[in-house]
Amino acid sequence: MKKGVVEVRVRYAETDQMGVVYHSNYLNYLELGRVEWLRSLGYSYAELEKKGVLLPVVHAELNYRFPARYDELIRVETEVSSIGKSSIEFSSQLFNEMDALVLEGKVRLVCLNADAFKPISIPEDLRIIISDVMNV
Repeated sequence: MKKGVVEVRVRYAETDQMGVVYHSNYLNYLELGRVEWLRSLGYSYAELEKKGVLLPVVHAELNYRFPARYDELIRVETEVSSIGKSSIEFSSQLFNEMDALVLEGKVRLVCLNADAFKPISIPEDLRIIISDVMNV
């Protein structure tokens, strides 16, 4: 299984009064991981949107393990953990510069028709790319 890896430096605006990443900002890091994972396979969210397909998050689980702080470099590792008829689940782990596990997260997205906002099957070209990576 291919893991996507991207690094991001924690910006001041992403922290709370204690200098720790505010809890909801981790979702942005998970999104960055998903987007860049797809891009590394030669596919982009922009391509999906041009085809009239949206991928909204319908479920998220976050397990906070260690605080990430302002100006730290965070490594986001992302992979697909499951694929359904219309849904894709991504699993991510975030690590700080000392390799401490900062966060574990799972996010499920569902393919929607952009006009009707109704679930649709995952586009076949995307399914093939993901299945190849997952060795399914």
